[in-house]
Amino acid sequence: MIYKAGHIKRVRATKAQVADRRAALYEIVAGMKPMTVRQVFYQATVHGVVEKSEAGYNKVQTDLVQMRRDGELPYGWLADSTRWRRRPDTYGSVQEALDETARLYRKSLWRDAACCVEIWLEKDALAGVVDRVTYSYDVPLMVARGYASLSFLHSSAEEIKATGLPAYIYHLGDYDPSGVDAGRKIEQTLRELAPESEIHFERIAVTPKQISAWDLPTRPTKTSDTRSKNFGDISVELDAIPPDRLRWLVRNAIERHLPEREFEILKIAEQSERELLKSLVRDISDRPRPVR
Repeated sequence: MIYKAGHIKRVRATKAQVADRRAALYEIVAGMKPMTVRQVFYQATVHGVVEKSEAGYNKVQTDLVQMRRDGELPYGWLADSTRWRRRPDTYGSVQEALDETARLYRKSLWRDAACCVEIWLEKDALAGVVDRVTYSYDVPLMVARGYASLSFLHSSAEEIKATGLPAYIYHLGDYDPSGVDAGRKIEQTLRELAPESEIHFERIAVTPKQISAWDLPTRPTKTSDTRSKNFGDISVELDAIPPDRLRWLVRNAIERHLPEREFEILKIAEQSERELLKSLVRDISDRPRPVR
C-alpha cells in the first residue's frame, strides 16, 4: 500500500514574533542569571512566552543558541556544568604564581565551627547556578547526578568521619519517584558507611509545600518509572524553581549554622590578610636580583 503525504501545514512564527520571544527570553535570563537552558524554559512557560511542551523547549533552546552566536546574549549568563576539561594550573614566572596566590587567598570559615555543612545537588547542570553561593560560604557542593556511586558516597562518608563533627547535609533534587528515592538512598548509604557519625539530612528542594506555595510548573509522573506506584500524578523538576530562589534556599540552609555576623567579620579579615599577602609579594618583586 502506498501512503500519500499529508497536507498538514505547520504555522511558522513571523520574524516579529520570534523577535518578541527572544526579547522576552533575554529579560528572563538577565534578571535571574546564571541559568540553565531548562530553567529558562520553565520560566518562559510561566510567563506565557512558549507552550509547556517539547516543541516549546526546542524553541527556547534554538533561540538561546542563536542569541549567543549573534552576540545578543552573553555566553556566561547560561550555566552548563555537565561538560568540562581538566588542565593543570601553570604560570609564566614565580612572580605570577605569587600574585595568583594572593588573589585567590581564602580564609577558612569553618575551621572553628561546631559542625560541617554540605550541599548535595542531584543535577550536574545546576551546579553553575548555586556554586557561587557555596563557594562564597566555603561549603562543599556535592553533585550526585541522581543516584550517587558507592565510591563517591564512601569518600564522602570518610570525610564526615574525619571531621568528628555533626554533619548537616542539605539535598536538592527533582520531585519525582526517582529524584525522591535518590535522596533517600544517599542518606541511607551515608549512615551505613559512617554509623558512628552524627548526620542530619534534609531535603530542601523540591518539596510538595514549595510546589503549592510557589505554583511551580509540573509535569505528569512517568508511569515507566518502577517507583511511581503510589507517588502521585504530578512531578516537578528542580529546574522549575527560579534560580534566584534556588540560591536563596542554599544560602538560607548554610546560614543556619553561622554565628550572627560571622560571615561579614570573616570577609573583612580575609580582605585584610589578602592585602598583606599582596604587599609581601610586592616587597619580594621590588628586591634587587643578584647579579650572575
